[in-house]
Amino acid sequence: MFLALFSDVETSGKIQEMGVLAMIPALLSAQNSCTPKVANIIAEVAKNEFMRSPCVEAGLIPPLVQLLNCKDQEILLQTGRALGNICYDSHEGRSAVDAAGGAQIVAEHIKSLAESTDPATGKLLTVFCGMLMNYSNDNDSLQAQLISMGVIPTLVRLLGVHSQNTALTEMCLIAFGNLAELESSKEQFASTNIAEELVRLFRKQVEHEKKEMIFEVLAPLAENDVIKLQLVDAGLVECLLEVVAQTVDSDREEDVAQLKTASDLMVLLLLGDESMQKLFEGGKGSVFQRVLSWVPSNNHQLQLAGALAIANFARNDGNCIHMVDTGIVQKLLELLDRHVEEGNVTVQHAALSALRNLAIPVVNKSKMLLAGVSDVVLKFLKSEMPPVQFKLLGTLRIHFMVLISDCTEKDFVGANLVQVLHKLLTDEHSAPEIKYNSMILICSIMGSEPLHKEVQSLAFIDVVSNLRSHENKTVAHQASLTEQRLTAQS
Repeated sequence: MFLALFSDVETSGKIQEMGVLAMIPALLSAQNSCTPKVANIIAEVAKNEFMRSPCVEAGLIPPLVQLLNCKDQEILLQTGRALGNICYDSHEGRSAVDAAGGAQIVAEHIKSLAESTDPATGKLLTVFCGMLMNYSNDNDSLQAQLISMGVIPTLVRLLGVHSQNTALTEMCLIAFGNLAELESSKEQFASTNIAEELVRLFRKQVEHEKKEMIFEVLAPLAENDVIKLQLVDAGLVECLLEVVAQTVDSDREEDVAQLKTASDLMVLLLLGDESMQKLFEGGKGSVFQRVLSWVPSNNHQLQLAGALAIANFARNDGNCIHMVDTGIVQKLLELLDRHVEEGNVTVQHAALSALRNLAIPVVNKSKMLLAGVSDVVLKFLKSEMPPVQFKLLGTLRIHFMVLISDCTEKDFVGANLVQVLHKLLTDEHSAPEIKYNSMILICSIMGSEPLHKEVQSLAFIDVVSNLRSHENKTVAHQASLTEQRLTAQS
């Protein structure tokens, strides 16, 4: 009856006026057989968001925190529930628990109980983990406080010891998802066996929702290079490839989402130098070969991930040379050809990025031009999409020293390259990096007589001169250099 009254907003307000909450601290202080019931009442009352601040104002937090020092599991359970509910989405509740030192006591309890597999203890651990999450959720300073208390190694241990306890496992995953967003947590995570535990747990899952929970933890953790390598060593890549194989032909919304998450995570793992080289395996690795097979697929997400993967593998010159020699350029050109007319912009951007990176080693430039890179890339000069424009200009920049000597100039005249550069420089909406790369290209083509004549006919000096006062210092500086070059060769 008492709980029913408190759950009603209007009635609970009247009960507050009667001073009922003010009587509870005394009941909590006198520990007896009724103490768990009183703590349970507070836990239920605090489910009502309008009652959390009144609970704090009535002075319930200090005696509740004091109860955390007792040995009775039922009292601890109900007290943990009460504190967790008061903290839920409540600044006042969290501040009061912080001031009373409640989080530290709960963290110590979790650490001391972590190895116990008793069902009652598992329930208590779940409540305590939930209390810490409610206490710190969306609050960087409180999350940092928990990290400094050393909760991460304890929670990782819980995941290993209590892998059969679904409720506790899920609570740990939620905790990891919250804490992993903080950069300061990565070092602690890297010192544990979190990679092995998460991969082991992932392999056991069949439900989409459970896999999604683990993905939400893996993504922020995989931003750390040390953890990237740990995840690769633990076998995460094989799990991701399996997810891709299972979902690639499905049009179910949840499968499409899982395919994207898995392939994005694969690309993220390749951003680490060590993890990338481990997966490349001299160009003979099975993972590398599987990822390459994504490029010619009919799935845009896999095309994107495949192109991004190549761009990442191409951060190493030796890898670049191997990939060009084994025909990867042709795969990328065929992919771009499929996306020329109203194509997928993100795929265009990724493929151009890969071509740009592959062209960095000097020995690759002429090979790539012979493979027809210029013919395909020039088709994208008409693109109005800034990301594509930027990557297009970058790709042309890398190639241009060879372009003039090895390719027919009529290709570039016919593609209206100079006119496009003029348009990009005069367009006030063009991004600074696009203007910068356009001017670099203008300087590069001055050695070609027909292209030089086109530059002169379009009065580039006036356009570039105006850019000397551009708000971006890099653009302004390049404008000065370009103006000098144009003036000297006019």
